[in-house]
Amino acid sequence: MTSAVELADYCHRLLGVERFTDYCPNGLQIEGDRPLRRLVTGVSASQRLIDAALAAEADALLVHHGFFWKSEAAPLTGLKGQRIRTLMRAGLSLFAYHLPLDAHPELGNNRQLADVLGLLDARPSSGADDLLWCGRLAEPLSGAALAEHVARALGREPLHLAVVNRPLSRIAWCTGAAQGAIERAAALGVDGYLSGEVSEQTVHLARELGIDYLAVGHHASERYGVQALGAHLAAHFNLEHRYIEIENPV
Repeated sequence: MTSAVELADYCHRLLGVERFTDYCPNGLQIEGDRPLRRLVTGVSASQRLIDAALAAEADALLVHHGFFWKSEAAPLTGLKGQRIRTLMRAGLSLFAYHLPLDAHPELGNNRQLADVLGLLDARPSSGADDLLWCGRLAEPLSGAALAEHVARALGREPLHLAVVNRPLSRIAWCTGAAQGAIERAAALGVDGYLSGEVSEQTVHLARELGIDYLAVGHHASERYGVQALGAHLAAHFNLEHRYIEIENPV
């Protein structure tokens, strides 16, 4: 049987956790007492996902958004306390991988989103751990056609800021709340930028930079890394794996 510590050690090496300065601890956040046979993955460690993992008789839960963020209060009270009590009473381990899972060249959110959308020549825009990626469409598309393609692929209508009055070909992207990287994306000379969220100022920046912007949803853009990592771990450690989708329109 695989232990939680063994799985965490493997993920630490696989994802190169030590290379990242993150907003939360990456790795084993809650150590349960069960040997690992069934692994559930999901995007965020909400109470609904924890309850669903328990209903699925999981021994461990692996997420992209876990606990203990730098900006949140430390006491284990309220909703966070309830979530952690549920995990610990059940003996369920919780693993969370944030920026290392965004950046991984094969299993990461940026790579996996590129594969889901069929983006070609997908690569980090600079160094290997750069979270801003770029690539190209298989064929040039209008902004409206690209928005329709994204909606079909992700099952969610993106918010599309249409600026460029020509077919789009070169695209940059960064999953999650990365609307602030739009200026870096425009500096790459791409036609469009895609991320998870949008802010008020993003509209003005897109117009002034001359770049289409698509906000596809934070959750929708980051569903795929945990699934790829879960499948990899299941094969490596001979685990049962199930991804559980907790609907989130944001």
